[in-house]
Amino acid sequence: MTLTTLDWTIVGAYFALSLAVGIWASKQAGKDTKSFFLAGRNMPWWLLGVSMVATTFSTDTPNLVTDLVRQNGVSGNWVWWAFLLTGMLTVFVYAKLWHRSGVLTDIEFYELRYSGKAAAFLRGFRALYLGLVFNVLVMGAVSLAAVKFGEIVLGWPGWLTLLIACSITLSYSTLGGLKAVIITDFVQFSLAMVGSIWAMIYILGLEQIGGLSNLITHANVVDKLALIPDLSDPDIWVPILLVPLAVQWWASYYPGSEPGGGGYIAQRMFSAKDEKNAVSATLFFNVAHYALRPWPWILIALSSLIVFPELSDIQDAFPNLSPDKLGHDVAYPAMLTLLPTGLLGLVAASLIAAFMSTMSTQLNLGASYLVNDFYQRFIKPDASEKHLVNVGRLFTVISIILGGGLGLFLTSAGQAFELLLMIGAGTGMIYILRWFWWRINAYTEIVAMVSSLCIAFYFNFINQSFPGWEKIVIGAILTTVVWVVATYFTPPDDEETLQKFVKKVNPGGPGWSRYSHGVSSEPWPVPNGILCMMLGCFAVYGVLLGVGQLIYGEPFGIALIGLAGVSAFGLTRSWK
Repeated sequence: MTLTTLDWTIVGAYFALSLAVGIWASKQAGKDTKSFFLAGRNMPWWLLGVSMVATTFSTDTPNLVTDLVRQNGVSGNWVWWAFLLTGMLTVFVYAKLWHRSGVLTDIEFYELRYSGKAAAFLRGFRALYLGLVFNVLVMGAVSLAAVKFGEIVLGWPGWLTLLIACSITLSYSTLGGLKAVIITDFVQFSLAMVGSIWAMIYILGLEQIGGLSNLITHANVVDKLALIPDLSDPDIWVPILLVPLAVQWWASYYPGSEPGGGGYIAQRMFSAKDEKNAVSATLFFNVAHYALRPWPWILIALSSLIVFPELSDIQDAFPNLSPDKLGHDVAYPAMLTLLPTGLLGLVAASLIAAFMSTMSTQLNLGASYLVNDFYQRFIKPDASEKHLVNVGRLFTVISIILGGGLGLFLTSAGQAFELLLMIGAGTGMIYILRWFWWRINAYTEIVAMVSSLCIAFYFNFINQSFPGWEKIVIGAILTTVVWVVATYFTPPDDEETLQKFVKKVNPGGPGWSRYSHGVSSEPWPVPNGILCMMLGCFAVYGVLLGVGQLIYGEPFGIALIGLAGVSAFGLTRSWK
């Protein structure tokens, strides 16, 4: 089915709204870098929380979920559900520390926490690495999903989809800065929730599907329903469940789920008007991201197993789809073509909005690294605020060209997801411990980063015989051993830097006991923070799995939701 005039009107209305927001926000965004990159540091928790959720949902997200469900069943989603652990840890331990740091970017943190030329080098190199290389890779994955969506739903060649969507994104991002991004994120989140739920209801009612009860009993679906993988088969449960929960969540640096917080999550915490709003925004994000959103995507993915049981069925239905773009992830946009006029336009607008939301965030975040942590720090320290904003806009243009171009060469959402996990494998524990152990230094992070990149290059381009989960585990172990050894064989940071860090951030704990004299005494937040983290995880997982059980018609779902309620009550009593 192709989009009708009504559908295009809905899509066009969203484009117009995005541009209008950018023009409106531009009046303040261009004043200085704080306005352009942090929206003036006065954002409320609910708007920031929604922005985090919207940014995490891109066009590739339902595609990835569909890929996982079709190949590994519903339980395959544990590869990203496990990131709730690091998300809750960020909420209850790190959010307030990040806000206290007062930095413009999480990379500026390096010269607050570390000292000397090594800290300066790390800041500059990390700015280029995250601002260009890593950021472009993320945008490439997002662009890939837009290409597939355009070819299947819009009937456009990939380059045309990217040209139009990227042009609109670039316009409001360069005009309005982070404020425009956050406000358009709110609209995108609203569209996405309405669109995905409505699309799910309609697809379940299709004659081919025959309703929810027929779906969950269909021969193509019944063996894909398990919420927990088969524990009798290590080849299944080890990579799907054990590795994500035991290793991946703390070992890997993945956008939106950085151990200890970072990236655009940290950027929005910096944008909050106070510490309380920073914490509340991050909590809302984790609840909404894991407990509210997954099931519409999962049910559509399961439905695709009836309509398009094999990849050849998708190819037959869409003969113009490029062979190199054919994968299980395209089943999601393929299902959307079954939607009626009006609803198809709404869902199309929501997915285009999802693409634009993630791209605009990555553009603003990447530009903030390149401007604040490289250009201003090393190239032109005396640059005016207006000049820096203009340079940020230039970097935004360069980044979107590179990211969009990469999307034309990638093939699958799973491929990009695995590569991103592999690149940062083993570095995550540093980002957790550096706040609470004085001995970690800039050399620790430099060695870890170089080690993880070398290992990722080896496993992805030289020796590809290992399965994905083994590469992550081996990479995490090797990188961790290397950086621990490097920590003890390199000089510590100078005393003055460490004392200033403790005085400003007040992380507390035995790891800073030698530097905590004269600092206001408050209980060390980590023990209570970890307790709250676990209660928060039980609450969110209880809702997530409980809803799933109820969808399957299993009364045990009530018990799981009851556990979630008890955990939430305990959380309210424990969190201070």
